[in-house]
Amino acid sequence: MEILPYDLRQYLDGHCDPEPEWLQTINRETYLKVLRPHMLSGHYQGRVLSFFSKLIQPKRILEIGTFTGYATICLAEGLGEDGIIDTIEVNSELEEMLNSHFKLTNVDKKIKLHFGEATAIIPGLSEDMFDLVFIDADKKNNYTYFQLVFDKVRSGGLIIIDNVLWKGKVYGDENDADTQFIRKLNEQVAADTRVEKLILPVRDGLLIIRKK
Repeated sequence: MEILPYDLRQYLDGHCDPEPEWLQTINRETYLKVLRPHMLSGHYQGRVLSFFSKLIQPKRILEIGTFTGYATICLAEGLGEDGIIDTIEVNSELEEMLNSHFKLTNVDKKIKLHFGEATAIIPGLSEDMFDLVFIDADKKNNYTYFQLVFDKVRSGGLIIIDNVLWKGKVYGDENDADTQFIRKLNEQVAADTRVEKLILPVRDGLLIIRKK
C-alpha cells in the first residue's frame, strides 16, 4: 500500500542507506511465499524505522504484528547490546519462516517472539518500561493497542502506528468500516494532550507519537 508516486519512491530508495542483504532476502521470500506480501514494510519504511530506533537507542521495544519479520529486524538495529524486542504475531504458521529469517541477521538474539492475540499477551509482559512501540496489526484494534501499551511506555518514548493514511481513504469520502476505524484513531490521538504527534506520509502513513 503506497500513497507516494512510483518515481518519488524510487528517488527516496536511492537516497537513503542501502537495504541490508538479509532484508533483501526476506523481501524476496515474502513475495514468493506469503499471502498479502504488500504488508511488508519494505526498504524505505524499514530505514525510517531503523533510524528512529537508532535515534532513541531503546533498551526495550514492543512490536504488535510481526508478519515475516522485516520491520522487527529494522527496529532491532537500534537496540543496545542487552536490548530486547518483544514481537507479537497472531499467525503461528509463520513461526518456522520467522525463525529462519531472524537467523540470517546479527540481531536474532535480541528478538523475543510471542504467538497469540496481542490483547492477551500485552498485559502479561514484564513491568519494564518500553522505549519504543510499533503497532502494525489488525487495524480495528489500533486504539485498543494504543491504550494497552500507553502506561508501559516511558516518558519521552515513542509509539508508532502504521497504515494511518489507508491508501488516502481517511482524507477522502470513503466510509467503509476499516476507514472509519483508522479515521477515528487519528482523531483520538490528535486530541490526546498526553502526547505529541504527527503523521509522516511514508508508504501508507506512519503516525509518530511521543509520550510527554
